[in-house]
Amino acid sequence: MAKPRSHPLRGFLDMMSEMERIRNVGRRGSEGGQESTARTHATAWVPTTDIVARGQDLVISAELAGVPPRDIDISVSEGVLTISGERQGYPDDADDTHYVRERYFGAFRRSMVLPDGVDERKVSANFDSGVVTITVRDAVDASVPTPHRIPLTESEPQ
Repeated sequence: MAKPRSHPLRGFLDMMSEMERIRNVGRRGSEGGQESTARTHATAWVPTTDIVARGQDLVISAELAGVPPRDIDISVSEGVLTISGERQGYPDDADDTHYVRERYFGAFRRSMVLPDGVDERKVSANFDSGVVTITVRDAVDASVPTPHRIPLTESEPQ
């Protein structure tokens, strides 16, 4: 008698299903609870970002693969740099069975405070191969100020 064939990813899929079940229990509080489709700050899609000093310039790189440049907005206002936009999802086929779904879609927003005294006119941005690179010229101060310590006094017991 021939041995029945098993799915080649059976062990991996069983593990992924169990991990998804555990994640859902944590999100809903129980296996039978209703899952909310609303995203919170903790579950929202936020692009990964690197920030480095290159000479006197501050260089910020954000991974935005799958987001066309026309759907990305970069602004600076009152010393805060904001990158926002939206990654469109792909339509699901009714016949599709998802085994793993890890890609995030939807709106995103990432804000960061720039160093004091940055000239907003010295900010430029470039998009290449799914990565936005923002350069803030002359943003790195060579002399890092030393914080001023405030002594703490204790009140006398009454």
